Amino acid sequence: MKHSYVLLLLCWLGGLATTVAAQTPDPAPTQPARLELDLDAYESDVHVVPMPEDSSVVLLVEKEQRTSSRSEFSFQKYDYRLHASRHQVLEVPREYEFSQICAEGTDVYTLFRSQSTPGKLWIAAFDTRTGELGTGEFDTKLVRSVHDLKALGGNLFVTVSLDRHLTILLLDLHTAQFRFLPSVYEPMPATLSFLADSVTKRAEFVLSESNGFKSRLQVKQLSDQGQLLRSEFVQAESERGLIAAQLSPGDSAARLLAGTYTLRDARYSQGLFAADLTAGTTATGQRRSLRFYDFLNLKHFFDFMKPSKVARMRERNARLKAESRQKRLHYRVLMHDMRPFEGGYVLVAEMYFPRYLYGNTYSPFAYMPGYYPGYNPRYNSYSARGNETYRTTQALVCSFDRHGNLLWDNSFLMEDVETTTLQEVVRMQPLPRGRVALCYLDEEKLRYKIIDRALPSPNDQYVLLATNTSGLKEKSVNVQQTGLQAWYGSRFVAYGYQDVRPEHGEHRNVFFLNAINFQ
Repeated sequence: MKHSYVLLLLCWLGGLATTVAAQTPDPAPTQPARLELDLDAYESDVHVVPMPEDSSVVLLVEKEQRTSSRSEFSFQKYDYRLHASRHQVLEVPREYEFSQICAEGTDVYTLFRSQSTPGKLWIAAFDTRTGELGTGEFDTKLVRSVHDLKALGGNLFVTVSLDRHLTILLLDLHTAQFRFLPSVYEPMPATLSFLADSVTKRAEFVLSESNGFKSRLQVKQLSDQGQLLRSEFVQAESERGLIAAQLSPGDSAARLLAGTYTLRDARYSQGLFAADLTAGTTATGQRRSLRFYDFLNLKHFFDFMKPSKVARMRERNARLKAESRQKRLHYRVLMHDMRPFEGGYVLVAEMYFPRYLYGNTYSPFAYMPGYYPGYNPRYNSYSARGNETYRTTQALVCSFDRHGNLLWDNSFLMEDVETTTLQEVVRMQPLPRGRVALCYLDEEKLRYKIIDRALPSPNDQYVLLATNTSGLKEKSVNVQQTGLQAWYGSRFVAYGYQDVRPEHGEHRNVFFLNAINFQ
């Protein structure tokens, strides 16, 4: 009997230790490095490109010259400590203005558009290791709108609008030639996701197609030279329609497609789906591996609601299913690129609402279902109704294995962040021990959440952006044009313009970069 009491005591102490460990909060992120540049927000513009390949960060700095109408451009490279590593002046012809920037490996590419001659593009390629700089001009004559730029194998894939269609312009920097890719030519508005996979040297496109009642996806795989290698359709047999999706990067032996699905109305998502594209199809062409995960069945999707309300909603949905019906949800979703994680993949998706402004008054119908038909979350090719903004309310993070089985889900409730363009707000980095860090900037606050699989954790944690690394007492009076990007390892880089008031002495207006490190 004595040994039994000892055994029970040990078990109780072990359970208590596990509970205490689970409740112990993760340490707050640190800011070990800071860079300040003497730049004014009204006379400069800075584009920040993290380079995880060598743990550096590259800036494209544009400064207005007070004695000339031309702007002065330069590439500036900084190491992981944010110490200056390389500086290269970029002479941009007078007629061109900045449009897009991207990177592959340790090379940075910028695209400029002519202000006087429609269809003319100017490219600058910067090798950050050697400092070598190459430039070239392409007269496409047809391009009017440029949406995106990605590099693959030293070539540039430019997503452009052409004759009310969305297509891809391939710029071959080795031969200084260009061509439009006929394998991607979709009428606007179109929903398209594009993965430039440097590991497999493949360009992967996911296009959404709809006949007004049912939507499906078409997956196209191209070589780094633009040749079409594979094209296949993915659709559901039931009333579900597939809205948009992302493809897994890296290992070519595993091809996971994950995205959102709807019940008839392509504007709104009902849940997530996943399909292992290597599993093949049935005799009727349907996917054997297609799996659906209704938001109602996820563990954390409705964390913003009271548990009692969620319970009632799920009970009602169970009654509807018993009658062969289903509760329809109305959520708009912006998905991030899928990333490798613990032998599988992790996917982040943001829930948002569009808001419409007429003059200085918000429309009272902004959140009514059906108010804005045909909205395209990737490429909006037509005029908005009045002015519009986008309010992001939460981020959903899900982990899948290589076959599309959902392993866990969690969510990050946000402070209703509002932006003038539809863009990714939350940034994500994997952490040691199977955790994930999600964060975003809210003025001078870095709001974050550490997610350990499906375990609950606080949504209201934040740290203030540091104005120095030496512990001096200073006050951040104003921050503007801020940004946050995943950098390398468990680090992010935060940046923007800041007005800093020290305890003694004059205030300073600077462009800053802060390294944000999670443990």
